[in-house]
Amino acid sequence: MYPEIMVIPMREELTRAGIKEVRTAEEVDQALAKPGTTMVVVNSICGCAAGKMRPGVRMALQHTTLPDQKITVFAGQDREATDKVRAHLEGNPPSSPAIALFRDGKLEFLMQRSVIESSSAPQIAEYLTKAFDEVCARTSA
Repeated sequence: MYPEIMVIPMREELTRAGIKEVRTAEEVDQALAKPGTTMVVVNSICGCAAGKMRPGVRMALQHTTLPDQKITVFAGQDREATDKVRAHLEGNPPSSPAIALFRDGKLEFLMQRSVIESSSAPQIAEYLTKAFDEVCARTSA
C-alpha cells in the first residue's frame, strides 16, 4: 500500500467529479443493493488510470444520460471494498483500473485494464457514454 498522502489527489480527482468514495465491503454492498444503475470505478495509482481512465470518466460524466449513483474504490488501498467489488464482477478476473455498470445489482458492463490501457481518454469516454445510453436509459421491466 502507498502512503495515503500520495493517493489523496488521485482519490479527489474522482470525488470532485461527483463520484462517492466507498472504503468498506458494507458500503459496496449497500450501494449495489439500491435499485437503479450504479457505476463503480476501481481507481488505481497506475499511469493508465491517471492519463486515461480518470480523465475519460470525467469526460463521460458530462453526458446527458448518467447512472443513478456513482461510486469508487481504490485498488491497493481500500482492499476490503475492492475485494467486495471484484466479488460482484461475476467471475471476471481482477482488474485495476476498471469501470463497471450495474443495474439493480447485476453486472451489465465492464471495462477492464486491457481496454483502458489501449484506449485514449476520449475513447474511454465514448465507450462509457454508449454504455450509459444502453444501461442507464433502459427502463426496468
